[in-house]
Amino acid sequence: MYEQLKLENQLCFRFYTVSRLITQAYRPLLGRLGVTYPQYLVLLVLWEQDGQPVNDIAKRLYLETNTMTPLLKRMEQEGIVTRHAGEQDSRKVIVSLTEKGRSLERLACEIPLEMSASYTCRDISPDKLGELYRQLDSLTETFKTSASKQ
Repeated sequence: MYEQLKLENQLCFRFYTVSRLITQAYRPLLGRLGVTYPQYLVLLVLWEQDGQPVNDIAKRLYLETNTMTPLLKRMEQEGIVTRHAGEQDSRKVIVSLTEKGRSLERLACEIPLEMSASYTCRDISPDKLGELYRQLDSLTETFKTSASKQ
């Protein structure tokens, strides 16, 4: 077997595993809000700035708009967001929080602290975490740049 084809030598597998485990760790916390992890990400974007076009939310989350549509449709059915045509451009769909969506923000305030407590007690200091964020941001930019050239 080729050394480069061993699972343990795959950077992508490490990211896949960490991503899956982080999402799993969020599940009980988000269960209190009644939302999934992808819905939580949409909420984070809308809590920063409500009333955004679907395309802007998708871009911020590095998702395709066709991935966003069923996600937003379900959130709308659950009464968390509304979707409506834009005032200046009726082809743009604007997503806004409902009262229920806004009230979830207060309930979600403790989630980042609880998640942080779960990994900082395992030898990841705030300094190490800050460095990890910078490295991951750099890697994200690298892949964004190479993807846009394809």
